[in-house]
Amino acid sequence: MSFLSRLFGEKKKTAEIAKNRLSLLIAHERASNSPAADFLPALQRDLIEVISKYVAVNPDDIKVQLEKQDNYEVLEVNIVLPEQPR
Repeated sequence: MSFLSRLFGEKKKTAEIAKNRLSLLIAHERASNSPAADFLPALQRDLIEVISKYVAVNPDDIKVQLEKQDNYEVLEVNIVLPEQPR
């Protein structure tokens, strides 16, 4: 069981819906000729909102970046979670 699964619990349906939405968002951005980074601020706000439901996280600790590598675009999401007491 992964750390995030233990932290957030298993919600395959919700995860599948989020994955599909993200795929559609990226496909839409690629299809339009607007700059690729237009959706990043909205994506970051959505991530902060969802993660904050489960963990007290500082909004500045969630970073979203889009990088181009050869023929691929890489969406990188870095989240710094607070330490949990043992």
